[in-house]
Amino acid sequence: MYKGQRVAVVIPAYNEELLILETLSGIPEYVDALFVVNDASRDATLRLITERQQMDARIIIINHETNKGLGQSLIDGYMASRESAADITAVMAGDNQMHPDDLVSLLDKLIDGGFDYVKGNRLLHRNIGSMPRYRFFGNALLTILTKFATGYYPLMDPQCGYTVIKNSALRVIPIDKMTKGYGYNADILCMLNIHGFRVTDAQVRPVYDREKSKIKLWKYIPKTSLLLIRLFFRRLWQRYVVLDFHPLVLFYFYALFNLAFIALPLIVRFLYLYFTLNETPMTTLTILALALTTAFQSILFAIWMDMDYNRVR
Repeated sequence: MYKGQRVAVVIPAYNEELLILETLSGIPEYVDALFVVNDASRDATLRLITERQQMDARIIIINHETNKGLGQSLIDGYMASRESAADITAVMAGDNQMHPDDLVSLLDKLIDGGFDYVKGNRLLHRNIGSMPRYRFFGNALLTILTKFATGYYPLMDPQCGYTVIKNSALRVIPIDKMTKGYGYNADILCMLNIHGFRVTDAQVRPVYDREKSKIKLWKYIPKTSLLLIRLFFRRLWQRYVVLDFHPLVLFYFYALFNLAFIALPLIVRFLYLYFTLNETPMTTLTILALALTTAFQSILFAIWMDMDYNRVR
């Protein structure tokens, strides 16, 4: 136990024979249970986990006969922990990329700060230079989009999978419906925001050594960006219309209506007249400028109200 709380750790593992034993042996002694999810690994991962289980009774193996992806592995681990006696569930990767000493920082913020979910933040650590540059810039782009999608504007490094969550929150959110692929980080944040849970981040060290990332950024960023757009509209609808009402949805609706049905047709009209008739329609240009200005102002007001509504109190 840690500060009177029973802690479980979910460890997804897919072809991690190189580092899985280091990961398992490094888990702190105060952790009560390890839910290791073998996602149909084709190497010796399952055998190594099973052998380690004979030495560590805390290990509970969840074995997938077919590969189901990272998201489903986490769902299965979360649901197993939710049904256990654990009070808190942490997630640590099977490639030893998450330093076990940093778990204390996450747990302290969760327990002492009264938060429901705490995620790692690698971007402020002094060793951030060890993060490959292409990952850093991809992370920065997705960080901005995730702020809007999830409503947790102060959070940074949303792609960090080093997290802890109270099982009381885990029993409220529909964790079984979490996205199955990459992008689960934003999906769970969106669920937590819809239900009004308190979330923050804690500084953790970036670890890039012998692990090999399975993420292909040229596929990951476009797919995750589309997911974030869907999460944004889902959050607005469920939190500000279904569960409660806030006028910020009207500001967003006005801006979208303005851009789609006023500004866009005016742009088409202006370009048509300019390039086909060699005219510069000043009236069209004036109305277009007014439409774009009011749409921009409406979006700014909506963002400001969203940030204020979701401010941690």
